[in-house]
Amino acid sequence: MTATPPIEIAAIPPLEERAMAEARAHLDALTKPPGSLGRLEELMVVVAGITGRPRPALRRPAIVIAAGDHGVARHGISAYPTDVTGQMVANFLAGGAAVNQLAAAAGTEVIVLDVGVAGPARPGGPGSGGARLVARRIRGGTADMTAGPAMERREAEAAIAAGGELAAQLVAAGIDVIGIGEMGIGNTTAASAIVAALTGRPPGDVTGRGTGVDDAGWRRKVAAVERAIAVNGPDPLDPVGVLAALGGLEIAALVGITLEATRAHVPVVLDGFITGAAALLAARLAPGAPARWIAAHRSSEPGHAVALDALGLRPILELDLRLGEGTGAALAIGILRAAVRVRDGMATFASAAVSGPAGR
Repeated sequence: MTATPPIEIAAIPPLEERAMAEARAHLDALTKPPGSLGRLEELMVVVAGITGRPRPALRRPAIVIAAGDHGVARHGISAYPTDVTGQMVANFLAGGAAVNQLAAAAGTEVIVLDVGVAGPARPGGPGSGGARLVARRIRGGTADMTAGPAMERREAEAAIAAGGELAAQLVAAGIDVIGIGEMGIGNTTAASAIVAALTGRPPGDVTGRGTGVDDAGWRRKVAAVERAIAVNGPDPLDPVGVLAALGGLEIAALVGITLEATRAHVPVVLDGFITGAAALLAARLAPGAPARWIAAHRSSEPGHAVALDALGLRPILELDLRLGEGTGAALAIGILRAAVRVRDGMATFASAAVSGPAGR
């Protein structure tokens, strides 16, 4: 069956051509050969098309880290225990994680959305660059997807709605670009199952080593993905059903954030593999949306390349990242903001009294 989107979204229009044309004209007037800044120029044109404004400022970026635990983690598919999810939430709040440092370098706020951490989240201290916590917990982690659905459909929809509500609040507060990241021990296994279910690729092709499991751990991951798909029989035409059967609460929240920000014409910067799986789900709910998303990087997880190819997205960076958290999104936002500075700070040929290209 074909699912009805669980949050109300308008039809996603094409990128705004007039804004893109004006953005191109301005970039071509700057003191450089046309197109010589390569993808920096391409990104500025795409952002103009997303926002409908030729020169959007990107003054208030934010990264949202959605957090949740996974019942499948009990099968030894991660190099780390499930306690690490809550501990890392505390670390984000204290400012001690990699994403905190990269976000600070990019002038980006960090928000942690707890939709499904098992056990109480332990707040961190007032460290430099600390994140703020938004608690919208649906349940304390998902069930074991190898024995049945990871969650009920209504829980998946509630987590999507929680992400959408947070995105709407951020946009209303003036946030003008949203990067998405995640935290959840076991979530590369859930993401692998989602990508396999939606694309039809064999689990072994889309399952990587996540936190760094050994060969035996990788085989357990692949077997868990295979069992979950066999037990649940997810229908790729029902993305919310796929999410409920295989996904995480944090993946569901990322779907909601992505859809709501897209509806509001705010650029969405995807991080790594788990956000790529969430984006595949969101794309099934809003087929025109991927043109309005920016892929930060291609991670070393094999399923991420599959997801990006299915979405038709070309990543900005190739750094072999596999940490998650939104680290790649933070780096990409820094690049976007650097491109804005070039766009707005460079002189034009006319203003600098520099001769333009011959024959013009």
